[in-house]
Amino acid sequence: MKKRMLKTSLASILTLLLLTGFVLPKADPPPANAAQDEACSMDNHTFQVGEEIVYKLFYNWNFVWIAAGEAVFKVEEGENNQYHLSATGHTYKSYDWAFRIRDSHDAYVNKDNLLPNMSIRQVEEGGYRMYDKMTFHQSARKLTSFRGKTEAEARANDFDLDGCMHDMLSIIYYARNINFQNYEPGQTFPVQIFLDREVYPLSVKYKGKEESIKVKGQGRFKAIKFSPELIAGDIFDEDTQMNVYVSDDQNRIPLLIESPISVGSVKAVLKEYRGLKYDLTAKVD
Repeated sequence: MKKRMLKTSLASILTLLLLTGFVLPKADPPPANAAQDEACSMDNHTFQVGEEIVYKLFYNWNFVWIAAGEAVFKVEEGENNQYHLSATGHTYKSYDWAFRIRDSHDAYVNKDNLLPNMSIRQVEEGGYRMYDKMTFHQSARKLTSFRGKTEAEARANDFDLDGCMHDMLSIIYYARNINFQNYEPGQTFPVQIFLDREVYPLSVKYKGKEESIKVKGQGRFKAIKFSPELIAGDIFDEDTQMNVYVSDDQNRIPLLIESPISVGSVKAVLKEYRGLKYDLTAKVD
């Protein structure tokens, strides 16, 4: 199967970096005893309503790190037994001259299984504009995408799904709840997302635990490490490797994401957090 890359630009680095994975054409099967890794069923034991996490994005060009923007992730109470997940990404005004980003993404997920019922993306990247409202009919394996340059110009298209499906925001919270005790370093876990009117199978490699990583401005943490295999294209070169570190405690929040790109490199760093379900015991100093 031919490799494909997610259709995305710098805006994705504000939000998709926190997804912990990019497209692979084929995913390894999960361990036989990983019962919690079923695509259609996941209990939430890592986050709660009121959680808010802020990340700072840095871009490196010619050995100089530039503070480019921020991404803010929130969990709010939704109607009808749903979580309202939201992510907003923006470049700083000092970086807007290079490439201005003002993106937002909302997902309404079922509390019982963390699958999305509805997802709304609004994208402003330079001169590019996009609105996409997706309604998931999980039991019927159907999806309706209401998409256009703006909401007023959006048109509906229906799609068939071959299984339970996530969007790129719901999958973050799903992945935080995977039972990593069932994995050995080097094993991968597969998931699927629907993005830009296509289904993408994702595969992320579990690389074990780190006793201490430094997060600028936050201190040192015990962490779990992942390495998504990236697909060469406009953003990533061949053999590029992303490293993702999440807190090795009950919260499993992303702490640090690092990746080279075609021109320079980027990293997203935990800046602020509030409303966590548990104390952040992964912090060691």
